[in-house]
Amino acid sequence: VQLQAFGGGLVQAGNSLRLSCATSERTFTRHTVGWFRQGPGKEREFLASISRSGRSTVYADSARGRFTVSRDNAKNTAYLQLNSLKPEDTAVYYCASVFTYPRELTMRGLGAYHYWGQGTQVTVSS
Repeated sequence: VQLQAFGGGLVQAGNSLRLSCATSERTFTRHTVGWFRQGPGKEREFLASISRSGRSTVYADSARGRFTVSRDNAKNTAYLQLNSLKPEDTAVYYCASVFTYPRELTMRGLGAYHYWGQGTQVTVSS
């Protein structure tokens, strides 16, 4: 499964971005999707996860209230809406997936995911 994350860029604090995670994989609807980020000199951290149908979502404390995960299975694409961005949100953002069918699962752990996108850079200026 190949995932492509895109939509990052340079924005001013307070602005928004929508990241996309696209794949041509026809079994995408059977995958849980997660979003992670890795800031300069930091470990990769979990942000959000969405179950294969989109019915269930879970967020890290750092993401809850400002970031929203969603997916459009008809387009084989997942999204991460980033609102009210802060300079400390500067990082490379990654999407990842794991086959979880038939269960509806969200997952927080890096090790739970089998497939990773290449990452997209988000830079927030003050």
